[in-house]
Amino acid sequence: MTEFPINTPEVFGNAHITSAPGVMTVIDAVAEAPAAQPEHARPTAKRHLQADGANIILFTFTKGQTLNEHKAAHPITVECVKGELEFTCRDNTVTLRPGTVVHLTDHLVHRVDCNAEGENVLLLTMLTGERHQS
Repeated sequence: MTEFPINTPEVFGNAHITSAPGVMTVIDAVAEAPAAQPEHARPTAKRHLQADGANIILFTFTKGQTLNEHKAAHPITVECVKGELEFTCRDNTVTLRPGTVVHLTDHLVHRVDCNAEGENVLLLTMLTGERHQS
């Protein structure tokens, strides 16, 4: 049986923002996405928000970049907020474009491929369920 990496929020470093109790946090995901690094095989990633119940991680892909097969330790949603990406889980591949959201339960093997030109931004919400505030 093949072992796949299992990602937790900490894999993506410290959060840029930690939400405070009783406030609304607004994120412009395209503007806040990390700078593209087309010379790398993998997209750039930034853990942008740590909040009650969720962490938001932003990725910027350029053509040819891939997140190889891996798992998330928590349920996730993914949405391409700029450009176009191919998201594969098991034998199903979905083309992600702005407005399309995919939900996965925890520990499902999946991958993301970028075949589109330009910068393509993926918003990942890791649904941790953790409480950070009283």
